Amino acid sequence: MKILVTGGTGFIGQRFIRQRLENGDEVSCLTRFPNKIDALFEGRVTGFQELPDDKHFEIDAVVNLAGEPIIDKRWSTEQKKIIRDSRIDTTRKLIDWMTDLNHQPEVLVSGSAIGFYGSHSEGKLSEEGAINAGFTHQLCSDWEAEALRAETDGIRVCLIRTGIVLGDGGALKKMLLPFKLGLGGTVATGRQWMSWIHIDDEVEVISMLLTHPQLNGVFNLTAPNAVTNKQFTHSLAAALNRPSCIPMPGFMLKALLGEGAELLLEGQHVVPKKLLDIGYQFKFERIDDAFRDIFEKV
Repeated sequence: MKILVTGGTGFIGQRFIRQRLENGDEVSCLTRFPNKIDALFEGRVTGFQELPDDKHFEIDAVVNLAGEPIIDKRWSTEQKKIIRDSRIDTTRKLIDWMTDLNHQPEVLVSGSAIGFYGSHSEGKLSEEGAINAGFTHQLCSDWEAEALRAETDGIRVCLIRTGIVLGDGGALKKMLLPFKLGLGGTVATGRQWMSWIHIDDEVEVISMLLTHPQLNGVFNLTAPNAVTNKQFTHSLAAALNRPSCIPMPGFMLKALLGEGAELLLEGQHVVPKKLLDIGYQFKFERIDDAFRDIFEKV
């Protein structure tokens, strides 16, 4: 299979590309950093700074994972625009390019996030779950709408609303230092839900969506068992054999991240109903098993 990936230097993108190379696929990558792609994959992946200006370019599938990290910086007006443009403008250009090819790809798997649902303190959210308006919902809604334009040209589209991805990188890597120093603790009340997924399941589901033509539409990419922030904190500390007794007050996060603090102070209990309905077997259903696997490999 010939696959074009955007966001290939990111945590999920790197793991996905490595899996597909092991599978014998031919992978190319749209990236701002072609030299980094070349170094990461030892010349086995072709990196483009711009989409190929060739209508005869042949591709079987596109995996769209591009996007500015959403929690790295305070949500100023400028940063919000960067977050939006990196997702929506990139996806718009990608769809315009795909639909203009002589040989169009058969499938697009395009990123989204559980932020689509907005913040919910109670209730479980399937793919048809209730929505609370706000920046993250509008961002994800507009992002998905751009991707869905590909359907008008007969391209199968799968949208992946991903939760917190756990593995030897990504969000977890940013959390580890205070916990390793014994300074980790719950965030605010600790009652807010955290919907997570192990990187192995994330990558496996993306590959499954590429290769099963009967699958389309929205999929929640979260493990079946979400946890509260308190449960997450205690499990992480236990996996590291460290205490977890120093909470992070909500007002401190708001001071550091501004509006972006809502991602840590509020949450949603998301369930992967469609994946469970089709019989997908998660490798990691429970947070303790996920942490045990991750730290045994590190």
